[in-house]
Amino acid sequence: MDTLQDREIGQFVAEDYRTAVIFNKYGIDFCCRGNRSLVEVCNKKGIALGDILSELSIAMKTNHSASIDYKSWPLDLLATYIEKIHHTYVEEKTPVLLQFLAKLEKVHGKAHPELIKINALFNSVAGELAQHMKKEELILFPFIKEMVQCQRTNKPLRHPPFGLIENPVTMMEQEHENAGTIFREIALLTNNYMPPEDACNTYRVTYELLHAFEEDLHLHIHLENNILFPESLKLEHQLR
Repeated sequence: MDTLQDREIGQFVAEDYRTAVIFNKYGIDFCCRGNRSLVEVCNKKGIALGDILSELSIAMKTNHSASIDYKSWPLDLLATYIEKIHHTYVEEKTPVLLQFLAKLEKVHGKAHPELIKINALFNSVAGELAQHMKKEELILFPFIKEMVQCQRTNKPLRHPPFGLIENPVTMMEQEHENAGTIFREIALLTNNYMPPEDACNTYRVTYELLHAFEEDLHLHIHLENNILFPESLKLEHQLR
């Protein structure tokens, strides 16, 4: 029988996204590392299990009209939503951040050498995300939508060039892990996005944009790793 302490972090957030606030508070990665149980994470981080269970319970009972039940959405709708909302967000914010980070490195790099590393890390993850999203938009998401159509029309599912859907999903999850690792390093270098006392307005705005970018990426990856991908694997198994 499933108990709360044995439930996976990603499952908590998949069922009620309001719990993400609690996991963020404790520095628990619910997207890339969402497959760990609550008790496992608490033991590793030295967090009192009773405390976090109490806070999770309160979060799940709080009336929050903005909470969206993504898990109830059809997979084709969820894939379209991720592309239109989160992929568009990355495409719009990336060039702005690249420009601001380059300016910060040029102006403040000598006084704050961490900016050189932050700029390099974001350039790296920006390139990886651009390629990652194209693979989803051109290969994985169309096949997920095709599976949904096959289920609705009771038509046989074709065999795609990549074999089972598990193959591109595994690749996407690994790329999510890489992006998560880079942003954990950026968060460390920016002191959790706290600009230094001598920071100018551009400095402060850039850190705010970086923080917002990371938070959007967390939700983006969560929707894929904890909902879209596992449900797509189930659907393919049913159709086969």
